[in-house]
Amino acid sequence: MVNRKLFRPSLTEVKEPPASRSHASGPQPHKKPAPPEQTHAENFYWVKQMQAHTPMTIVLRDGETLRGTVEWYDRDCIKLTRFGSPNLLIYKQVIKYVYKDGEEAAAGGSNGQ
Repeated sequence: MVNRKLFRPSLTEVKEPPASRSHASGPQPHKKPAPPEQTHAENFYWVKQMQAHTPMTIVLRDGETLRGTVEWYDRDCIKLTRFGSPNLLIYKQVIKYVYKDGEEAAAGGSNGQ
């Protein structure tokens, strides 16, 4: 006859909270924090262009291209100052993309040939 011993957990192991025994059921103790909602990168970009009076090209969603310098901006729109044409208040939601004048040639864009 074989003498077998039963394994029973000790009383302290039974009373431990389940989160400390298993990492699968609870939140991870060293989880990375969520990224911030606002990085302020957009604000930095607009302020830099305004201070330098950088000539900008703004392409709207409908394909229209506008050129000028950004005079001011807020959360929803920018004010584009143009030479020889009326200044414009442009809602950001209608802007497809923005670039500095002259960047299309520097980036290998069409050169008029």
